[in-house]
Amino acid sequence: MLRLLRSGRSWVAVLALVLALGFLGTRDIWDPDEGRYTNVALNMLDSGDWLDPHRNHEVDHWTKPPLTYWAVASSVAVFGRNPWAARLPAALAYLLTVWLTWRIAQRLAPGSEAQAAVIYATMLLPFGASQVITTDFILTASETLAVWAFIEARFGGSRRWQPWLALMWAGFALAFMTKGPPGLLPLLVLFAFNALMPRQARFRTVHWWGLLVFVLLAFPWYVAVILDNPGLFGHLVGDEVVSRVATDEFGRHGQWYGWLEVYLPTLLVGTLPWTVSLARWLRALPASLLRWWRDRAGREANAADLLLALWVLLPLLVFCLARSRLPLYLLPLFAPLAVAMAAQRLHAGQALPRWPWLLGWTVALLALKFTTSLLPSSSNAAEWAGQIRARVDGPVAEVVFIEDMPHYGLHLHLGAQVEKISLLPGPRAAFDPVNDGDLAQELAERERDVIWICKQTRWPELRDRIAALHYRAIPLGAPYRGRILFHIEPLPGPAPPLPH
Repeated sequence: MLRLLRSGRSWVAVLALVLALGFLGTRDIWDPDEGRYTNVALNMLDSGDWLDPHRNHEVDHWTKPPLTYWAVASSVAVFGRNPWAARLPAALAYLLTVWLTWRIAQRLAPGSEAQAAVIYATMLLPFGASQVITTDFILTASETLAVWAFIEARFGGSRRWQPWLALMWAGFALAFMTKGPPGLLPLLVLFAFNALMPRQARFRTVHWWGLLVFVLLAFPWYVAVILDNPGLFGHLVGDEVVSRVATDEFGRHGQWYGWLEVYLPTLLVGTLPWTVSLARWLRALPASLLRWWRDRAGREANAADLLLALWVLLPLLVFCLARSRLPLYLLPLFAPLAVAMAAQRLHAGQALPRWPWLLGWTVALLALKFTTSLLPSSSNAAEWAGQIRARVDGPVAEVVFIEDMPHYGLHLHLGAQVEKISLLPGPRAAFDPVNDGDLAQELAERERDVIWICKQTRWPELRDRIAALHYRAIPLGAPYRGRILFHIEPLPGPAPPLPH
């Protein structure tokens, strides 16, 4: 941002700052994703354990490496327990990526940097993702940092390229600490780019000192938690990487056509209002690829365009082949798309739209953000917290969901631990189990100030099970969004044998 301010294009920085920070905290935490990431970060603050992520005081949470949790926890520790602080790391990652997009365009397509930064800042997907607590924007900023450092080393013309490559490996280390091996996907792009260059134009990216930077930054946390948790390595590799890539275990559009129904709308809608520029770049791309394929020597003259094309196409191909598909997986591709579209517009003699148009779109985006905060939603953890407070006189230490999706956002909005349990005992995975325990186990803990929640349709079955365990369920007011909120208290007299 400071670079943009000094460049005389301060309005670009102001535009990005307004889009990133305007109304950032007006919307409450929405479950499941925002609640889950915020909850793990708060557990780090509450417990003082920043090494092992926890979804509550009893169960670890190993679905992602810790960098996002660390960022959210640090922000909350400084700015307080509120949605604004929890979302600030994503907004800052967005701002960093806008700046990196400017710098990449300045190197690969001189003269297009303002267009590239504005295009990226105002595209619908980057803007929307900057307002949501997930791993995706921190991953995007880390990967874009790594590729920018490579570009400076390869295209910068400086004899001191070593610090840039060290920064590249540091960026990949941050990506690895954000999402594991998938964070290294741009390395495939850089290796392919080098392989396609004429021999005399290739640029070596792998050096022992670069790998050392990566290992020193990326490996200590993995080594520590794997040594402390036997079997965790197999879980991280098998369940969190292989299963997500090769199977539809997580139900994320794993059908053969799933890539089409997820990624085509993401590209068409996510690039608004610049979709026409995307279409023009895509229309010219096949001819360029054919020319580069036939003319190996000519690739060097078009190295910048080739790198941008590979940066978009190779990861997109991997995402399409993988069986787990979500719109935000494409977020790291929007920086090279912005640069490519800005370069195409520059070559066509197209300037940025006039101020009234940009101002109108900015106002529309901010209005969308503010309006979203006013919409009632079953995912709004603050609404659930309000319902609980209205029904309970006194503190709430824990909220237990039985056979239902847990609203982890209650940790921030209510200050309570959140658990999800099963009605009956059953097999339980060693890592990231579906449930934190079962009803009998939870009752045996005899914890105080607990609120229980279940689906209204399961209430008769649950009430009978609680009675069989020698307890009584007491509803707290009318059902809310098809759920029963209730207390549990023990029945008088000795308990019968535990049923199976």
